[in-house]
Amino acid sequence: MKVKHVVFLIILSLLLFPTVVFAQDMTVDSGDVDVMSGEQAYASYLAAPAEGGPYPGIVLIHSFNGLEEGYRTMTDQLAAEGFVVLAVGWQTFERSPSDDTVSQLLQDSVAFLSEREDVDTERLGLTGFCAGGRYTMLFLPQFSDFEAGVAWYGFPYNGDTAPADLLGDLESPMLMIHGTADAASPMADIYRYATELDDSGKSFELKVYAGEPHGFMLANGQLRDDEVAQDAFTQMSDFFKRKLG
Repeated sequence: MKVKHVVFLIILSLLLFPTVVFAQDMTVDSGDVDVMSGEQAYASYLAAPAEGGPYPGIVLIHSFNGLEEGYRTMTDQLAAEGFVVLAVGWQTFERSPSDDTVSQLLQDSVAFLSEREDVDTERLGLTGFCAGGRYTMLFLPQFSDFEAGVAWYGFPYNGDTAPADLLGDLESPMLMIHGTADAASPMADIYRYATELDDSGKSFELKVYAGEPHGFMLANGQLRDDEVAQDAFTQMSDFFKRKLG
């Protein structure tokens, strides 16, 4: 997706966030925000359509490498598709916080979005990458607020509580996106997890990219813009459009 940044000096004087115009898409307001959780301010990033709504809300959980520029770009692009997107900075205070800490932060992220007039609280989604993919698999069964989730190269069998242990509690549809050359999270584990989901009658989809490694959406911290990355982004966007309405 080609992105064109246009600065309107008059608008910038009126709006809290800078305005970005995406070619053939809606105008987006985006900028840094703090999400309060556990009496701490988590440095995060928010992007939303500049006008209209209410829109579905998405909480985006970045990878273990932090809230890199590529995730900000992705957040902007997803907002341009008609979502209010909060990329929550879950590593603001700890590189490896406990699952309980992340759980509370997600609850507070939902509360943050729910306070916005441009968010439809009945249409919330969750997506995450790498460790964020595991969190998506882990918390989608635990949070009734989220109506759909997209787990990118997640870890269904990792952690003190493995996402697969909560498979029976999963009620919302989930899309998994994975590369066959993922050494950190072997494709065999994803197929195993998908089989367990299928055997349990859960609603899920799986998109596999041949030869793609772990974390393939970003390269050197930037969002890739090739055919694979564009297709994978569209898979996520279309899934949320279908499931969140």
